Amino acid sequence: MSDPQRRADAIVQGDRRVLAQALTTVERGGADARALLRILPAHPDGRVIGITGAPGAGKSTLTTALAQAFRARGMTVAIIAVDPSSPLTGGSLLGDRIRMYDLAGDSGVFIRSMANRGRLGGIAAATADATALMAAAGFSVIMIETVGAGQSDVAVADVADTILLVEAPGMGDEVQSIKAGLLEVADVIAVSKSDRADAAATLQQLRTLVQMQHPSDDSWPVPVCGVSALQHTGIEALTDALLAHQRFLATHPHTARALHRRRMSLHRAIEVQLYEAVSRTAAWQSAHTLLKHDARINIDMLAQQILAEWRLSAH
Repeated sequence: MSDPQRRADAIVQGDRRVLAQALTTVERGGADARALLRILPAHPDGRVIGITGAPGAGKSTLTTALAQAFRARGMTVAIIAVDPSSPLTGGSLLGDRIRMYDLAGDSGVFIRSMANRGRLGGIAAATADATALMAAAGFSVIMIETVGAGQSDVAVADVADTILLVEAPGMGDEVQSIKAGLLEVADVIAVSKSDRADAAATLQQLRTLVQMQHPSDDSWPVPVCGVSALQHTGIEALTDALLAHQRFLATHPHTARALHRRRMSLHRAIEVQLYEAVSRTAAWQSAHTLLKHDARINIDMLAQQILAEWRLSAH
């Protein structure tokens, strides 16, 4: 199905096969992807939840538990699980489908694994476009589980409406979160594995840190919830907190976070389109030839030369 309008109509009507094909298209990028994205219907803000935190914090297990909680409330769920790529081959295991096996067979859940292709920020370059496709398909909630890349993982705030920060007790992540700026972008915080004896101390520390980080007149008080996905405790309260933030966004659509996200979307669109334009020039091909034969070439100067030649060709 190559006609963009027909594909868009099929996605809106809930055709999962066409949705999967369209997701592959936007991952590849190019004119076909932009043509499809331009005609998709606008979707309301508030439905995209970014789930971030350090590796081993329990993001995948918690994502599965939240998906089940949303489904129990009659909501449909789409999950984008971003996996790290090899810096050498670009390949990725895409293992989150394995970890989320409890959701298999549920027609109300759609899971898409995406490789981050080495992109900083723990999210794939096409994640924002993928969320637009899933929103057009009518999913009530879209969850993005990030790589968990530490200090660069704050970039999920460029894509998601609600940021869920997952911390595990006893990992020393409280201070690391401050360094990474994750507490500054978190809308809801969950302390996973809260059945452990040291979880209470972590909860108290994070609540204190939130009070220090957020101004007293902040219109959204960031909740810190203790959860245990394995024992399924605290999941309902966390689900309530996430939905409460969605309702908050419905009445506060022009927050500083929303403006920042729109700016970053513009930056990302320019970045992608500029890269595509430059990569079609003869200067780009010549640069790759130089890289093969000159290991000491100045990359910054080479980039300047490519951009200068692209400007001339554009004019």
